[in-house]
Amino acid sequence: MHETNSTAPGRNSGLRDVLGAYLALTKPRVIELLLVTTIPAMFLAERGIPSPVVVLLTLLGGAMAAGSSNALNCVADSDIDSVMDRTKSRPLVRYRVPRRNALIFGIALSVLSFAVLTLGANLLAAVLALAATLFYVFVYTLVLKRRTSQNIVWGGAAGCMPVVVGWAAVTGTVEWPALVMFGVVFLWTPPHFWSLAMKYRDDYERAGVPMLPVVATARQVSARILAYSWATVACTLLLVPVTSWIYVACAVATGAVFLIVAQRLHAAVRRGEGINPMKLFHLSNSYLTVLFVAIAVDAAVGLPVLG
Repeated sequence: MHETNSTAPGRNSGLRDVLGAYLALTKPRVIELLLVTTIPAMFLAERGIPSPVVVLLTLLGGAMAAGSSNALNCVADSDIDSVMDRTKSRPLVRYRVPRRNALIFGIALSVLSFAVLTLGANLLAAVLALAATLFYVFVYTLVLKRRTSQNIVWGGAAGCMPVVVGWAAVTGTVEWPALVMFGVVFLWTPPHFWSLAMKYRDDYERAGVPMLPVVATARQVSARILAYSWATVACTLLLVPVTSWIYVACAVATGAVFLIVAQRLHAAVRRGEGINPMKLFHLSNSYLTVLFVAIAVDAAVGLPVLG
């Protein structure tokens, strides 16, 4: 009796470790950011509060699609992850999950995602989510990431798809506001990721990944970060015709803060001062979150659109 009681906690702990390892393959923090953009897109598409059931199933299917992309990315990039300090604790590097199991897990998540989105939303939303997964794995991970410094620019298109999936889940179509939101995330991705890559430049260089900070000077990188930041803020204003003053005020205010921090990073690089690119990285997460929350609030309040 004593032996049974003493081994039960060990079995429970082992199960938690296994489940935790598979969860880590999906990169939950990345999924959170993607879902933050999905819900507001659904609110704007509905011009109000969409069906809670459709929202829930779209989020579930979208999370599975993103988790599939991330798990398959871990499989393809396990050699890179093993030499980068930032990623060497991932499950495949630590041998917490067999490579074959991770591959099957990623594929299974994609299949389940397609089924959930088809049944819970519509076929268009399911096809768009699947296309994003295929693009992320086969175009970004297997082709662009190791071959060009523009990898994150074009590969980031996969991370823009949740807004289009959310819009399609509500309307069954893809209309211009969805494409504008796609553009916002697309233009936001380079300054977001390049600021992170500036911090971990040595990691990427050691892994042989030609991220822009590896192949360009810090001044060139900060200049491009600033240019994309301006383009991002400009793109947010294209939603003015379908929003009210609530969104516009938030877009202008948060955009100004985003541009100030990007400008300060570029100015510090030009002066040869010590820099902290992670300040912009963390701010960019908050900026995108607040911006899309403003979209949702604006649509939910239901004020007349500008103009």
